[in-house]
Amino acid sequence: MIARVHSAAILGIDAYAVEVEVDISRGLRKFDIVGLPDAAVRESRERVQAAIKNSGFEFPAEQIVVNLAPADVKKAGPAFDLPIALGILIAGGQVSIDDELNTSVVMAELSLDGILRSVAGALPVAIGAKSWGKHCLIVPVDNGKEAAVVDDFEVYTAETLYDCVCLLEQGFMTAPVQVTAEDMDLKAQPYTVDFADVKAQEHVKRALEVAAAGGHNILMVGPPGSGKTMLARRLPGILPHMTLGEALEVTKLYSIVGQMSKKDALIRERPFRSPHHTVSTPGLAGGGSIPQPGEISLAHNGVLFLDEFPEFSSSALEVLRQPLEDREVTISRAQMALTFPASFQLIAAMNPCPCGFYGDPIKPCTCAAGSIAKYQKRISGPLLDRIDIHVEVPRLSPEELMDRQPGEPSSSIRERVIAARDRQIVRYAETPFLHNSDLASKALEEFCGLSEECQSLLRSAIDQFGLSARAHDRIIKLARTIADLDGADDIAVPHIAEAVQYRSLDRKFWG
Repeated sequence: MIARVHSAAILGIDAYAVEVEVDISRGLRKFDIVGLPDAAVRESRERVQAAIKNSGFEFPAEQIVVNLAPADVKKAGPAFDLPIALGILIAGGQVSIDDELNTSVVMAELSLDGILRSVAGALPVAIGAKSWGKHCLIVPVDNGKEAAVVDDFEVYTAETLYDCVCLLEQGFMTAPVQVTAEDMDLKAQPYTVDFADVKAQEHVKRALEVAAAGGHNILMVGPPGSGKTMLARRLPGILPHMTLGEALEVTKLYSIVGQMSKKDALIRERPFRSPHHTVSTPGLAGGGSIPQPGEISLAHNGVLFLDEFPEFSSSALEVLRQPLEDREVTISRAQMALTFPASFQLIAAMNPCPCGFYGDPIKPCTCAAGSIAKYQKRISGPLLDRIDIHVEVPRLSPEELMDRQPGEPSSSIRERVIAARDRQIVRYAETPFLHNSDLASKALEEFCGLSEECQSLLRSAIDQFGLSARAHDRIIKLARTIADLDGADDIAVPHIAEAVQYRSLDRKFWG
């Protein structure tokens, strides 16, 4: 007898249907799995056999062949354990649940005692199953809330293999998983860090506010202990809350890599990813034999913070160039090319030299001139061009360190950022752009017209600092954001002047 159970697997950020076919025939005892299974899928033979026995069922002492269709796509992970076990029970005549399984998708890892363990990718599978015309999804308890955020689609959970069989035999008599309004509230969790904790550094706070308002990338340069990391960690607290669409995009990515919390239905805070500088290029961009998202995709709709910027490998840094422009990253392999979203804000922090004190007014730099130049040039010109704001973070004076007055809270800064972004939403309503930083060169004339005085100032800055065409465009985008923060319809000379000074650090350290 042949049994068929519907399951799914992940390819890129989407799910595809997998039909688990099980055939049991007379002959010497044998258990084969075909359909390009990886090691984790092949090892399911032992898990499934033990789980069936320990759940009160009999494991057939016959020839068992399991086919995972389509057979030309490599299958990975332990999520096929449950559909394989159900297929064996049906094909062996121990249970009769064909009708229920025709409209259901099933996925779970099995422990040896039959308990269902959580798996990666429940949300994209739920989205895919609904699009395939299926009526419900059966997953482990820990995956229930995550999958249940899909509207007009039923999600059921089970704790064990035996519970899953009972659920199917009884025709889903229990209620499906429900997500509450609290689970979906994207404003419920306040950030635990606040700009009020940061002493002085007002010009850096202003630069971060401009970056948040327009979605710009920023590089902070300063000696150790000047507060670069502290400032960077507070940027998500002044960004607008994610929309439901953005939260679903982020949750899909975290679901795919298995980083979803068991208690949460959605990722509700904007991501803040801070990989160590020893991260590999595939770890940053994504990769693997079946490509998985990397850090730049896990920072989608959030912030990617790269501390000790020059210490990252050159290959890892240069892989950032294309995602910073295109807001996505494509991973190519011999048999496939997969694209992952990568719309993130880059915050980079670095010391000005290997010892960290080049240009410091108190502690002298001990580095040779050659080593300083070599250190700074680890950041290539094309990559530097793609970072809109360059700002120096100086050492705090004793008076600033001893000051007990709190700074401006993040909530106040966020209000200005949201107001600026609202102006951009209205302005770009009929365009593919979301933020000022997204503007293409052709759109600058339409949305960022400059007066004669502004053009004259910008021309002088280009001559003085030797700026590239890309830097020219980014100054105009920055000026547009500064004007939005001021509530101005047109870009004025002060807006251009402030935008230019965010690019003047190029000359000091890389000129």
